[in-house]
Amino acid sequence: MTRFSDTAIAATAALRGLFPETPLQRNDHLSVRYGAEIWLKREDLSPVRSYKLRGAFNAMRKVRDRQPAQREFVCASAGNHAQGVAFACRHFGVQGTIFMPVTTPQQKIDKTRVFGGDQVTIQLTGDYFDQTLAAAQAFCTEKGAHFLSPFDDPDVIEGQASVAVEILEQLGRAPDLVILPVGGGGLSSGVTAYLREVAPAIDFRFVEPLGGASLMAALRDGAPVKLPRVNSFVDGAAVARIGAANFAMLDWVRPDQVLLAPEDRICVTMLEMLNVEGIVLEPAGALSVDVLPELADLIRGKTVVCVTSGGNFDFERLPEVKERAQRYSGLKKYFILRMPQRPGALREFLNMLGPDDDITRFEYLKKSARNFGSVLIGIETKDADGFRGFTDRMDAAGLAFRDITSDEALSEFLI
Repeated sequence: MTRFSDTAIAATAALRGLFPETPLQRNDHLSVRYGAEIWLKREDLSPVRSYKLRGAFNAMRKVRDRQPAQREFVCASAGNHAQGVAFACRHFGVQGTIFMPVTTPQQKIDKTRVFGGDQVTIQLTGDYFDQTLAAAQAFCTEKGAHFLSPFDDPDVIEGQASVAVEILEQLGRAPDLVILPVGGGGLSSGVTAYLREVAPAIDFRFVEPLGGASLMAALRDGAPVKLPRVNSFVDGAAVARIGAANFAMLDWVRPDQVLLAPEDRICVTMLEMLNVEGIVLEPAGALSVDVLPELADLIRGKTVVCVTSGGNFDFERLPEVKERAQRYSGLKKYFILRMPQRPGALREFLNMLGPDDDITRFEYLKKSARNFGSVLIGIETKDADGFRGFTDRMDAAGLAFRDITSDEALSEFLI
């Protein structure tokens, strides 16, 4: 019987005809901070800035080996999988039809078209991914095309395992710990399947976005379950249901090995990696680095590999990332307050602000025949502790106010 590790090694060798191995880089900044050897496996530096190309290439390669006449492939994706499939289609000279939601940003559509060239047709359909997926599968049935799953496919899993093959070759030894992001489970199931065969002493930690913890839910229920709601901010890992084939390879994971990363905290990590290290990571690509503070005691003195899974970040999102990071760090808050409608009231309120407080948003509409008016105010400061004094001064003045910074519904509507 062929071992999984042997097929993963063969997939890695085949990939060398497409692109060289991605770098495994020791990060001095993180290593000094945590008193450990922290290595980054830079999947954000693949030709499509994501590991997804590995699985798409391997699945297409194996389908063509089994069915040489198959020349039509289909996928449904609004992100990295679409770009990986497009790149592979151009490499093999086959036709790809890529279904994307109508709401997909133009930047992602354009990049997919560039990677695929004349070999790819893009179909925009559906407001939500489930509608897009249904259209793609119906098209496959009609045209006799092969559907390329983004993660729930043995050939895709085998391709993603090439990340692990490269890690051991590049490091020259087994690390103590590997930290993996989890979305649908393609990367994590492939990497762990290989490493558990060839280096069983390695420990693992898995990171999911707080608003898309599909692995944690599956471990709790003993089988994949569909989450009732998913926060789409970490779009590369925001999956409502982990793949069945993937979970079958991850059912050994202990719940305490799975860490949940709040979406706003991920933004702090993304900004730090950009500003300090010059590394551009998408939200999913920052997951493995984001949990290092939680693992500080565990990793001290050890060799740790963090897989930075992708760097497809649209810089038009940078203001949102900065906003979220400031809110998580307590450096920016939003309040709704009732202000007396009398001369001098605004001046009195402004005197309550501290020397480092800066008003970034102020909305007030005076209402006739009312004693008080409502104000929406956003304040940015240099020290989060300063807000305590500001709210104390508002309390002392008798102002009625509400901190809406963490109120997701109000924040999305008003901010």
